[in-house]
Amino acid sequence: MSNPQKFYKEQIALHTTSLKKVRKQLAVSSTIRVFVFFAIVASIYFGYPNAQIIIASIVIGITAFIFLVNRHTDYIYTKNKLEKLIQINQLELDVFNDDISTLDSGKELIDPTHPYSHDIDLFGHKSFFQYANRTATIAGKSKLAEILTANSILNIEKKQEVIQNLSKLPEWRQEFSAVASLAHTTVSVSAILGWLKNYTFWVPKIMRILPAIFSGISVLMLVLLFLNFITFSMFLLWFFIGLTITGTQLKKINILYNDANKVKNTFEQYYKLVDKIENTDFEASLLKEKQQLVVSKKEKASQTLKQFASILSAFDQRNNMMFGVIANGLILWDILQSYRIEQWIAKNHYKVSQWFEVIAFFDAYNSLGNFAFNHPKYVYPDITSENIILKAEELGHPMLSNQKRIDNDIIISREQFFIITGANMAGKSTFLRTVALQIVMSNIGLPVCAKSCQYRPIKLISSMRTSDSLSDEASYFFSELTQLKKIVTKLEENEYFIILDEILKGTNSKDKAAGSRKFVEKLVAAKATGIIATHDLSLCEIASELPQVQNRFFDAQIINDELYFDYKFKDGVCQNMNASFLLEKMGIV
Repeated sequence: MSNPQKFYKEQIALHTTSLKKVRKQLAVSSTIRVFVFFAIVASIYFGYPNAQIIIASIVIGITAFIFLVNRHTDYIYTKNKLEKLIQINQLELDVFNDDISTLDSGKELIDPTHPYSHDIDLFGHKSFFQYANRTATIAGKSKLAEILTANSILNIEKKQEVIQNLSKLPEWRQEFSAVASLAHTTVSVSAILGWLKNYTFWVPKIMRILPAIFSGISVLMLVLLFLNFITFSMFLLWFFIGLTITGTQLKKINILYNDANKVKNTFEQYYKLVDKIENTDFEASLLKEKQQLVVSKKEKASQTLKQFASILSAFDQRNNMMFGVIANGLILWDILQSYRIEQWIAKNHYKVSQWFEVIAFFDAYNSLGNFAFNHPKYVYPDITSENIILKAEELGHPMLSNQKRIDNDIIISREQFFIITGANMAGKSTFLRTVALQIVMSNIGLPVCAKSCQYRPIKLISSMRTSDSLSDEASYFFSELTQLKKIVTKLEENEYFIILDEILKGTNSKDKAAGSRKFVEKLVAAKATGIIATHDLSLCEIASELPQVQNRFFDAQIINDELYFDYKFKDGVCQNMNASFLLEKMGIV
């Protein structure tokens, strides 16, 4: 779709209409439930002391009430999902208006030791992660962070195919996200998997068959009571025997219930997510591969997960005081559900990890598909094996608005190194981050902010933002040297695109100039490719000695006593600096 904003507005209108209808159904449902409740009470009151009327009223009434409660629950679920869908679409409109304040920044994912994520603001306030992340599960969020930081150049075309496929399924993605977001989990996926793997079975063998036998006798006792063949006292005695049997296992039942109740909501939503994956025709080969992990000839993962969700939901009915007492007295309900839970765990626990991983994969890639959908004018890089690492026309930073962004062309070949000079605030650091983010986006399969792009896959490493650490007794200069050492070591292992911003800032200017020169010579000797930004014009002299090095700059001009930036990437060395002008302009000197 060429107009995503129009799509979001249409979806809000559609879901708002449906929401009004469901709210009316909820109001009617609530009224009917109240009516049925009073009908049951009235039947018992006016039928007393006729046991047949009382029993019939209770059985029919409870059956009808359970049906109505379940239907009412379905209405509530539909209402909640529609509200979530409206919220999802409104969020996208807010993002188009540059409001990302409600999005998760992922600040806890900030890692200064990572090869590039901290330097290019991948996580944190107003980061690319905050801008792109739409995951609805904790596992999906972790998966997305893993994708962004993997620094992998494998199967880029397959990743592009996945994102292109999902970008064409906006309704499917939103439905998936809405369902996933309704899973109000209190425990992590890893904790759930640990519980299933390490579960200790406790239901005694006799208790595995006793509920079926006891339930059969209870039905017989109920029929005999209805036909007046036994007294109510005899039936009541049998009822208390059932409660006593359940009570012998109550401590273990309560422990299991507490654990099961924590995971119930997760399984109730996850089986619906797997069902959506199973019943969708995907085009991308990688999506089909993931889909096959939840579909087999013998069973569908959604049905198996749904079965467990149903068992957990049935177990939760013990919270209904009236139902819990009656069911445990007549059919040993808690013991029956405990055994069903154990049976399911024994049979399926080893499969759950794979199913949950598939859900996390789709949740993460849905965010990337959403990003591509929101930027229909972005281009997928043509992946090549040519000598040129990056050839982009009108390359821009995706976090900058169209009105503010100045795009630039760049061509950089393998084993080539650019030295970029420029005045303060002329755009050097923004350009470095633009190139770095383009590499990251290309490697994960995303379209990039450019008119055209050819790209030879390469890993990224940078040194742009360094800090000292008092707790680690590490000075700023030592921290920077540590990062530069990592770069040299990495180059011995693999091919990297290197981005540096004003290195060796922690020493004097003469020492910095000499050290920077030696480091660039080291990188060139190691056949590295990359960019370094600097204020030190003497470093540009190295371009006359090493053919691999070329000078580029961003300019600043003083026009009518005002500082002017065009933010354009140019060949050569910058001759105009602005520090003195700014000091005078601001009245500092």
